[in-house]
Amino acid sequence: MSRLKQTAIWITLLSIFLKLLGFVRESMIAREFGVSNETDAFMIAFTFVTLILALIANGFNSAFLPKYVEKRKENMEEAERNANGVLNYTTLFFLGVSVIAYFFTPTIVEFLFGSRSEETLRITVDLTRVFFICMVVIALSGVLESYLQARRIFVPTQLSKIMGTLMATLFIIFFADMWGIYSVAYGFVFGTFLGVCIQFGALVYGGFKWMPKFKLDDEFGRKLMLLLAPALLHSSVGHINVFVNKMFANRIETGAVTYLNNASLIMSIPSTIFTTTIVAIIFTLLSEQADNKEKFRETLYMGYQIGMMTLLPIAIGTLLVGKAVISFIYEGGEFTAQDTANTYFVLQLYIPIILTQGLLVIGVKGMYAQGAAKRLLKISSTTILLNAALNWLFIQPLGYPGLALSSSVVALYYVTATTLAVYRDYDRSELKKLVQLFFRVLVPSIIMAVPIVLIQQFTSIETLYALWRLLILVPIGVVFYVAGMYVFYREGFRQMLRVVKDRKSMS
Repeated sequence: MSRLKQTAIWITLLSIFLKLLGFVRESMIAREFGVSNETDAFMIAFTFVTLILALIANGFNSAFLPKYVEKRKENMEEAERNANGVLNYTTLFFLGVSVIAYFFTPTIVEFLFGSRSEETLRITVDLTRVFFICMVVIALSGVLESYLQARRIFVPTQLSKIMGTLMATLFIIFFADMWGIYSVAYGFVFGTFLGVCIQFGALVYGGFKWMPKFKLDDEFGRKLMLLLAPALLHSSVGHINVFVNKMFANRIETGAVTYLNNASLIMSIPSTIFTTTIVAIIFTLLSEQADNKEKFRETLYMGYQIGMMTLLPIAIGTLLVGKAVISFIYEGGEFTAQDTANTYFVLQLYIPIILTQGLLVIGVKGMYAQGAAKRLLKISSTTILLNAALNWLFIQPLGYPGLALSSSVVALYYVTATTLAVYRDYDRSELKKLVQLFFRVLVPSIIMAVPIVLIQQFTSIETLYALWRLLILVPIGVVFYVAGMYVFYREGFRQMLRVVKDRKSMS
């Protein structure tokens, strides 16, 4: 079994475990605190954390990794010196930002989000200050992920993410009665610190030597800065849109932020696992193959193919069984059946993003490997204006669900524009192959959906407990999808087997 294949299996298993653990955490938050001012406040405060992680793990990674890999091929010693300089500058920068942000937290929160509730505003400020104090730890987690990925060390990053979720869950169990919603924040920060220790230890074990130096090679620094600004802006686009959505939602009614957040978490699970496993490896390969146009094209198509075959049936399946998923994860305690219905309505509007989010990352990573950061910046910037305009348009007739619909429309535009851009220098037949790929995967996905719909309509399965419904419907869907792939898309079926088995499909 190839090393990359073994790594892919491990990080896939760890990603699934991380998501299952995340289910437990979210379920406990829902049952302990329900849909309330406290949960709205936590979701808003945690937005700052996700923004920082996105800026570093996605933006910094997209700019730093190709140049670092390139420099390591030319001069290993100089590459390590540059890496130390970047790490040290990043640490000092976020230490300074932490101090400044802490004192201006009330102003920042009130300006960005406001609130219909004074209690929500107060709790949001307190929680945001907790995250701001520990901003450097959160940022280091993302930076070290890039350094490890450059060495093809992927597992410690997943372990680091698990620690943050695990500690947040344990802190709810042991300290929720004492600290309330604050226990989740304290646990996450503590777990993230432990995760950074794991990452740094793995990096040192992999040969990295920390040096208290700040000097960067002029050419490396210049190239990095040219890529960094558009990379950071691109990586923050989605989270700027989330900020805008929550700005609207928090001014509508109590619970709107929680409904949107809970639905988006379920929506993001498949693409997150896909992004942190398959895409992490594919981007490394794309960075290494940027000078080989034919090999690059093959790897790029493989990314789209695996993404389509994985995410399209999951999107359709989530549309059909999403209510049972929400009920199983959240419902109980303070989270009512009506809360489940409200969350499911939002989830239905988020469905297209399950597919587009995963495919988008393939296109984006491909453009960075091509050095097309400026072109990507132009595309990314337009989504902010489009999202704001659609929010204003949809929120009047639809209320907070309109924000989910807006996100889906923007995502469809974004993935289309990015795919056209990454294939710009290739023959148009390559784009036709992607369109054909979509319909070839759609056929077995529909075959999967038919028996699920029939069972839901003509049996009493909906009266069963949510978990039993899922245990019945999901395996049936998987069997019919695989059978449909075998009959109608044999090439894709064989590709799936190559991913499951070891035939060096990703090496």
